[in-house]
Amino acid sequence: DRSRHRACRVFVMADLSGLMRAAVAVEKGVVRCEEVEIPHPSAGEVLVRTRAASICGSDLHMVNTGWAMHAFPAMAGHPGHEAVGEVIKSLSGKFAVGDIVLTAPHIWNSRCFADYQVVDDAHVLKLASDVDIDTVTLAQQLGTVVYAAKRLPSSLEGQTCLVVGQGSAGLFWDFTLRNLGAEKIISIEPLAWRRELGLAYGVDETVDVTGDSAVEAVRDLTGGAGADLVIEAVGTTRTLSQAFHLVRNEGRVVLFGLPESEDPVPFDYSQMFKSRADVFTVLGSQDEPGLTSYSEAALLISSGEIDVKPIISHRVNIGKIDRAFEIANERVDDAVKIGITFD
Repeated sequence: DRSRHRACRVFVMADLSGLMRAAVAVEKGVVRCEEVEIPHPSAGEVLVRTRAASICGSDLHMVNTGWAMHAFPAMAGHPGHEAVGEVIKSLSGKFAVGDIVLTAPHIWNSRCFADYQVVDDAHVLKLASDVDIDTVTLAQQLGTVVYAAKRLPSSLEGQTCLVVGQGSAGLFWDFTLRNLGAEKIISIEPLAWRRELGLAYGVDETVDVTGDSAVEAVRDLTGGAGADLVIEAVGTTRTLSQAFHLVRNEGRVVLFGLPESEDPVPFDYSQMFKSRADVFTVLGSQDEPGLTSYSEAALLISSGEIDVKPIISHRVNIGKIDRAFEIANERVDDAVKIGITFD
């Protein structure tokens, strides 16, 4: 009910029967901060005060194209799904008030771009009380990469791997492929600062062009064969088809990027057919028993095995969520991952 929303202002929330700040996608491509009622948990759910969040590339797809969105205006806080917070009220025997948690709801139920969110206890992961909230937020996206990588061979020794896109997902893939022993990692990324970050996370060779020129460059770097493994981490119609021109015959392709539309997406089926590639998509990390991959990702971050601080390029308060989405969409000013603060 839009009549319940009011222009957003900064305030300290104390009354759980009152109002909270929340991002509202009012129409395709338009997000703004509004005041809405604080939600109330039901049995088996917890109320979490969001302490930190971040914008995922899938949030941009959903807001800009309407993919998997129920309707506009969208649910308050939707589609944000990368967040860490504190349990304020618990109707679950699994969590207590004061627990610091990673929230990992399905993307179609997610609503973490708000001061408070209700999450069912199957999609909440308890974290150490002294965890660095500003960085462990990225365990949600890193966890999806960890989950996807479990479908790959346990060792990529001797293999040339290619990552299309060097946003935060692509950077996490760089790190993961290196940990799996890839002999060479190549990235395709037109933005210079993202290419440079990729080098820090495991990339050996960078390609700064796109389209047919990128295909030619990868062929040159692989002796004409193509990559053994291609990770498509962008999610556009163009890069979907391109992946099958980048992989070697009988290689592997991981379609990791969220589709840019719920409409049928055309792609080069002929090239896919000729490449005989082994292809899979990734969905369902939120249903992994015990949220194991998210737990593993949180440990990688908290232990310092991966330093995610360079990936968080901007921090924007929830009250300026419209600006946060602008930065993420425009990809300027060295933008990579946009963090959302709630102070």
